[in-house]
Amino acid sequence: MVVDEESAQGAATNKEFFSNEGIAMYPYNKKLVGNARALRKQMTPEEKHIWYDFLKMLPITVKRQKNIENYILDFYIASAKIAIEIDGLQHALSQNKGADLERDFTLARWGIKVLRYTNKDINERFYAVCEEILNAIGLTAVDLKI
Repeated sequence: MVVDEESAQGAATNKEFFSNEGIAMYPYNKKLVGNARALRKQMTPEEKHIWYDFLKMLPITVKRQKNIENYILDFYIASAKIAIEIDGLQHALSQNKGADLERDFTLARWGIKVLRYTNKDINERFYAVCEEILNAIGLTAVDLKI
């Protein structure tokens, strides 16, 4: 499921802040900084797989466990304004689907496109997921640092 800026029509526009390098900076919850740090050290097998076997080979910066507003994104590509979420079984529960949708719309208000994949996608469709991510950021396999 992908929620992007166009899908969040009618949502309030948020003000972006820019670093000296021209990269958009977003407000974040300082209380989540420690959680994000811990999550970087405790990645799931599927997060490790996509990180070490694909995302680290991209010629652009990919952040792990990026804190934006009250959320911690699994992976974030600032130059493309793309978040990549790897969802475990808990995200399939009806009570969590609403929270995921709210999160996606909040990020869309900042112009961040969310690419959401399940653990099953990573385990069974790994190369297709990689191709989808490459297409979303405007790169091809030739661009990877191998």
